Amino acid sequence: MRPAQCKNLERNVFDDLPPDLERLLTLRVWHAMWLARIDNKIAELQRREAEREHGRHVRPARPEWIVQLGIGTGRPPVQVHAGDCYAAGNRRRAIHRDEARRLLASGLPACPHCQPDIDLRILE
Repeated sequence: MRPAQCKNLERNVFDDLPPDLERLLTLRVWHAMWLARIDNKIAELQRREAEREHGRHVRPARPEWIVQLGIGTGRPPVQVHAGDCYAAGNRRRAIHRDEARRLLASGLPACPHCQPDIDLRILE
């Protein structure tokens, strides 16, 4: 392509813009406002992603064993569960392996779903 053809091509590409300065400035302001909105949305999404990532890093590890607690004075233990058991309920606390074994050996029932007594090798 010859230089004269390049100039004509450039003119054709920008022919759809208004010919007067006032409208061009209006378009520039309008586009600047949209860019600001887009930049704000990008910043918001980046902040949310950073918060999620931070949450993943500071989340405490899932306990290996949990005891489900009852209702009432002292909240007595009700059942022993594996740490990832879906049937554990909301009232619970993390326990160590030795405490889970002790509770099961003392007669506290094991969850029938996750069967921690089998994993802990507690036989009735």
